[in-house]
Amino acid sequence: MAGPVGMIAAVSPEGVIGLHGKIPWRHPGDLRRFKRVTRGATVIMGRLTWESMNGKPLPDRRNVVISRSDVPGVESFRDLGEALAAAQGPVWLLGGARIYEEGMRYADLIDLTYVPDHVVDPAAVRFPPIDEAVFAPEPLLEHEDEPGLKRRIFTRIRERWTARP
Repeated sequence: MAGPVGMIAAVSPEGVIGLHGKIPWRHPGDLRRFKRVTRGATVIMGRLTWESMNGKPLPDRRNVVISRSDVPGVESFRDLGEALAAAQGPVWLLGGARIYEEGMRYADLIDLTYVPDHVVDPAAVRFPPIDEAVFAPEPLLEHEDEPGLKRRIFTRIRERWTARP
């Protein structure tokens, strides 16, 4: 069974995480932090997120894709619960929106980077709302690897937490 389960994402002021199958900004410091935080863990993503990475696994991590059909070149599972049951150690959910939405049931924490890039497009993909009755926001911090960005961790409130499904 998986160890701690986290969700990690960068979001625009509008809550956007992607546009047309890509991340619509580039912040190298945030990418460095992402690599450092997720290294050595299992990373779970949806098929479209996998395809947006050109089908290349992230190095030094166990890469897992959630898809209704087998995905060549990577370990895949039919649903998130099945993937988490097979995971060992820390797990990070990388997106897309459906994985994040379903992941709200399983996540122990949410690690968000706030980017200043505005994305106003009806085709944009957004991070799901965070229920602050379930996840307590920690203080808003300066991003340690990229000036101009902010970060916040939301931690599951244990008193309200029930066993994972």
